[in-house]
Amino acid sequence: MSRIQQLDARIVNKIAAGEVIERPASVVKELLENSVDALATRIDVEIEEGGSQRIRVVDNGEGIHPDDILLAVTAHATSKIQTAEDLFGVHTMGFRGEALASIAEVSRFVIRSRTADAIAGTELIVDYGDVGTPQPAAAPIGTSFDISGLFNNTPVRRKFLKRPSTEFGHIAEQFTRVALAHPRLHMTLTHNDRDVFDLPPTDRLIERLELFYGRDVTETLIWVENEAGGCKLWGYVGHPSQTKSNRKGQYLFLNGRPISDRSLSHALTEAYRGLVMVGRQPIAFLFLEMPPELADVNVHPTKAEVRFQDSQQHYRQLLSTIRSTFLGLPLETSLRVDASDQHQAVEAGGPHQQRLAIAPARGGTTPTRWSGSATAASDSPTYPQPTSPAPASPTVPTAEGEPWSPPAQPTTTSGGVRGIQVHDCYLVIETPDGVAIVDQHALHERVLYEYFKQRVLDEEVERQKLLVPESVELSPREAAVLIEQSELLESLGFGIEAFGNNTVLVQAYPAILRKPDFDQLLQDLADTLEQPGQSPSRRDILESLLQMMACKAAIKAGHRLTAEEMDSLLEQSHLIDDAHHCPHGRPTALALSRAELDRQFGRLG
Repeated sequence: MSRIQQLDARIVNKIAAGEVIERPASVVKELLENSVDALATRIDVEIEEGGSQRIRVVDNGEGIHPDDILLAVTAHATSKIQTAEDLFGVHTMGFRGEALASIAEVSRFVIRSRTADAIAGTELIVDYGDVGTPQPAAAPIGTSFDISGLFNNTPVRRKFLKRPSTEFGHIAEQFTRVALAHPRLHMTLTHNDRDVFDLPPTDRLIERLELFYGRDVTETLIWVENEAGGCKLWGYVGHPSQTKSNRKGQYLFLNGRPISDRSLSHALTEAYRGLVMVGRQPIAFLFLEMPPELADVNVHPTKAEVRFQDSQQHYRQLLSTIRSTFLGLPLETSLRVDASDQHQAVEAGGPHQQRLAIAPARGGTTPTRWSGSATAASDSPTYPQPTSPAPASPTVPTAEGEPWSPPAQPTTTSGGVRGIQVHDCYLVIETPDGVAIVDQHALHERVLYEYFKQRVLDEEVERQKLLVPESVELSPREAAVLIEQSELLESLGFGIEAFGNNTVLVQAYPAILRKPDFDQLLQDLADTLEQPGQSPSRRDILESLLQMMACKAAIKAGHRLTAEEMDSLLEQSHLIDDAHHCPHGRPTALALSRAELDRQFGRLG
């Protein structure tokens, strides 16, 4: 029987460090918060090898008094609070006195600091928990933190670190949060001696947002502002036409502190209900200002989550503020959302995707699993062709041509199935046993998914090479993820390489996507590749990418089909493994039997 023992202080410190310091980005977050609390006006962050080799943060803040520098790396020693009551009125980013001690326990940690009234600075070295003696050192006013060899004394933790590019993506995200929360700070970020960000101070949040997200995004942002119950809400939200595939474009700040809150995130989603497509998330940069006693920030080890005294009030405030703002927009602004976006039941790939024309079946082919392909150089790439012989007919023009009316009579496929299109979204077809209602997007998505998957397995993906490569500016996280997975993307037909800072160069793309919006496509690819909290296998990542690409390439709700296009689509349903579900699991069709129809209309007996 094992007996209860008091743990050694070093073990306790390592356990505490594991709660606060999860990865290099955690170190950067804590040091940035420390610099903000020191009233710095400039913060410089230098990273080597994703932070696993070195992290250096330099600020021009108030500095640490020479007599306090040993206490700075002592657990639960802080200048931020003095009594238990202070926990319910925290005005600073940090307050527990855990961060520096935790970092020093799992790294070689060097502090140099100097206050304004000191002639010289002070240096303290902590070698994996072994605290040295403070020494005089030359230093400018402010504090510098130099961390190297992170987690070298905890091999298990170091083993779980990702590639340097991935870890740097997480660091860049923490840097972004602080930079958005405090635009008046001059902040710089470098990685492996390469300048990533140099953000001059500004009083206008929109100017800083433009440096991160570009003018295309910031020109569509909508200002919101409201004050109620002692809480002021202000910031920018994205136009419904600007969305992402996840919540990574949503930033919430409480009294200058980046936070996450499920209730507020849900309120934001509800505010956009009916305005964005299912599966898409709005962009938002929202700031809450309230007396510190109305929120408890001491509920999470990393202070990422908070508990509000009246969460329902803040939920209603956010929801009503955004909705009332949208109601007051000019009519032409409201109509900028693509009409196809209104079909919420359809999972689509984005408002900017081109329609993929469906060509009719062609005769003279050999019965194999697939024949024909999307022609890369054509302006009207064709739909993957069925392999069963069919009467030859001319290629159907794309949707960019003259508008046309739906067929006056139901179309009849070569298999005798007759169908009509309703609401430019569904195909109603007569079957030998009754009637089926087909979701045109879901069925087309399934066909393209199986076609493209087979092409990838056979290593026969058609690529469209660009005569002039397209440069796309991304966030550091997105760029890092895409470059890290460039080999996998190559197998899907993409040609992507780094092009300095956070820009990537697109040299080729899968021909099946026709003319994609590269900005949106690459953002979605990065979001799909990065799954927080998981280490998905190559197979899982490939599956997710195939689903996303099929969704983007498929025809959307709101697209009117010709009789030939309906014929081609319905014929394809007989040639795929699973014609009953789209790749995401939604049904492609609903069936009504003749017996059910007779029963509903009272034709019994």
